[in-house]
Amino acid sequence: MLSSWKGTSMRKTPVSTRLTPRLRATFAAVAVAAVTGATLAGSPASAAPSTDTTQFKGVNWADPRDNFADDLLQLSGLSTSDSYRETYTKSSRIIAAFRANLGANTVRLPINPYTVNGAYWKSYRGVIDAATAQGFKVIVSYWEGTGERKDGYIDDTATYWPMWDTVVKAYKNNSKVYFEPMNEPHGYTDTEWADIAAKWLQTYSKVPRNRVFVSGAGYNDHVTSVCADPRLKGTYLSLHHYGFWKSYATYDEWVADLKVRIGDCANRTVADEFGAPMTTGLNYDVPTPDDNYVNFIQAVTDTFRELKMGSVYWPGLRTDDTYSIQKLTGDPAKPWLATTNQSGADRLAWAWGRGKPVQD
Repeated sequence: MLSSWKGTSMRKTPVSTRLTPRLRATFAAVAVAAVTGATLAGSPASAAPSTDTTQFKGVNWADPRDNFADDLLQLSGLSTSDSYRETYTKSSRIIAAFRANLGANTVRLPINPYTVNGAYWKSYRGVIDAATAQGFKVIVSYWEGTGERKDGYIDDTATYWPMWDTVVKAYKNNSKVYFEPMNEPHGYTDTEWADIAAKWLQTYSKVPRNRVFVSGAGYNDHVTSVCADPRLKGTYLSLHHYGFWKSYATYDEWVADLKVRIGDCANRTVADEFGAPMTTGLNYDVPTPDDNYVNFIQAVTDTFRELKMGSVYWPGLRTDDTYSIQKLTGDPAKPWLATTNQSGADRLAWAWGRGKPVQD
């Protein structure tokens, strides 16, 4: 998610032509993909994903810093000083609460080189292992750093690829784990980003393509360009969509806005971030035409259900985030969760094929 949304500019202007040192380094890393596009386009792909992506019913579990960090990621409710066993125990309870409170079966988790390329990786694996042990699907996604590094580019290819080497080696044989090469690659043009995604697929060619989520271009805000690229055939596509992107829109306008970002690619697309305020008292079960966020949540959850799209709410759990649909309760050593907005939970259930439509 964009971490600067609260009280600040909601979007950066995507950079299409700036050649920073980091961008030049990234281009060097993907040069092979760029010049061998025809070969990659003709490469064999694993079986295409199911045309019903509703198998993904999930939430994001986030670091309070919005996952943008230049050090170890610390998911809400966990500690970087926890051992593998402590991490596994706490994570098991939080994952169980996501299922008990929301009916979720998927969790999306951040990774970065600091977390994976050092000693903490042993403990952080406890989160992934605890989730998959309970049958959850886990989407692991790379987040860039903060400050000047928060520019929509891979921070450092010299640490990015070893990070993925480690993660893929650990989980390539676990069918519950899915890989998302980058969150919100907005520094790149659509073509540049597709080149990087193709490079990732070429590098990890033994990973089944139906266990890869290719982010939509920009802020994951449209999937039409990656969907059209034959080099990315067989992958899932991830879309982000937020109500704060407009100061106001009607229900019908939100439906139209979402559908144009998806195009004819709904059968491959999972909305792995979408959200709205959950701790401010809004009732998402009742039509409220004057409220932008109610219009947004009702429109997108109806559309996900209509198009048989999987969806992963942002965030399921993030400390001090008004969008968080769960909050920590109880003993920190034995955490549990409580729902912050039952009507929001109702709308998730509706998107996921359960529950009732909004009241008239």
